[in-house]
Amino acid sequence: MSNTLQNELQDSLPEALPDPVIEIKNLSLSYENENTSFEALRDINLTINRGEFICIVGSSGCGKSTLLSVLEGLSTATSGSVKINGKEVHGPGVERSVVFQSYSLFPWMTALENVAFAVYETNKKRGTRVSRKKASEIALTFLKRVELNSFENKLPGELSGGMQQRVAIARAMACDPEILLMDEPFGALDAKIRENLQGLLLKMWREDEKKKTIVFVTHDLHEAELLADRIVFMVPKRIYAVIEDTLPRPRNYALIQESREYKELYQKLVKYFYNETTQIVNDEGAYI
Repeated sequence: MSNTLQNELQDSLPEALPDPVIEIKNLSLSYENENTSFEALRDINLTINRGEFICIVGSSGCGKSTLLSVLEGLSTATSGSVKINGKEVHGPGVERSVVFQSYSLFPWMTALENVAFAVYETNKKRGTRVSRKKASEIALTFLKRVELNSFENKLPGELSGGMQQRVAIARAMACDPEILLMDEPFGALDAKIRENLQGLLLKMWREDEKKKTIVFVTHDLHEAELLADRIVFMVPKRIYAVIEDTLPRPRNYALIQESREYKELYQKLVKYFYNETTQIVNDEGAYI
């Protein structure tokens, strides 16, 4: 087949239809007590498709982590809804795994035991039979994927911060969730370790046979550009804009930083951050 004909056939193929996995509709959340009421989220609407990598950015206290907490099922909306695969969220679920900025590892368990325990318990909740031996085998496989196969018998206190976060990522991925929720997971790490883990996360996401849907909260605009398919820009309480990130994949900083597309997208995000939303932030205040 000639290249011309092949290109024409490719151009004539229909685009893949959207496959919504997370649907957020008219979501609002207020905290109330006897004397005061505080509105944390207001009228959030967002649809996330299966296999998408979504980054949520915005100023500190704008509601990014609160929104993620609702997706986790740890916070309950005052009004509106969150649906996953068409079913309304009413609490945590085995189809979701979470990675926090703090590593949340059991300090008395080795790296291998931390991951294996999560695999065993998650499958137990699913009603799937997995022996403890099999859970350990799965755990070791994922520790190898995050390049910690020679540290599996170390306790968290014997590992650096970057290594502990690798264990946390291995634990989340080993449980084979549909959705990975990540709340500034690299925020406490130095620049070099952070860049290494960003590359590792992208590699695991890209190579996963069943590509996971990732919702990733960050305040770092460069990180969002590197990772995302779409960037959700929040101002206090609400979504201000949703921006397509069309930089070609696979991505790394060396390949994309000097490109015109990267610079234009960064300038747009900075404009939102410091100019167009300044009055909104000043008027609305922030929730931390």
